[in-house]
Amino acid sequence: MTTIPLSISIVTVSDSRTEENDTAGQLLAKEAQKAGHKVAGNIIVPNNIWKIRLSLCELLISSDVNVIIINGGTGFTHDKATIPAVRPLLDNVITGFGELFRHLSYQDIGSSSIQSDAIAGLANNKLVFCIPGSPSACLLAWNGILLNQLNSKQKPCNFATMFK
Repeated sequence: MTTIPLSISIVTVSDSRTEENDTAGQLLAKEAQKAGHKVAGNIIVPNNIWKIRLSLCELLISSDVNVIIINGGTGFTHDKATIPAVRPLLDNVITGFGELFRHLSYQDIGSSSIQSDAIAGLANNKLVFCIPGSPSACLLAWNGILLNQLNSKQKPCNFATMFK
């Protein structure tokens, strides 16, 4: 359990998911709560650049959110919207996040990991993480990176201490 509980919003980007079948969003919310964080919201947004940006901007100006985890829309497809929607809103990019996610993913699924544009960064003093939308990829990102980096006890450094 973390000593600094963070307020986390989960955003699922999908044209087909609903509250009933959003297993990835539900999984991330459950894991965040299990780690001692507060889930400030769990929403589903259509795979549309402008709708993603609108939802993200609303979360970025919310005083009740520290971290935004966006799942879905990061794969290499002709209609990919998440990364083009999010990247221009980031004040700083956490380059190592995408690199580490693809490394972990490579160990799991092999060379198909190059098709993931997982990214992370800081926007309006909030952490934003974009990960693939499959439950297995969400669990990989959570257990392999986010669980520790959002834990204020993680040494030598972590992101949670930004919000003391």
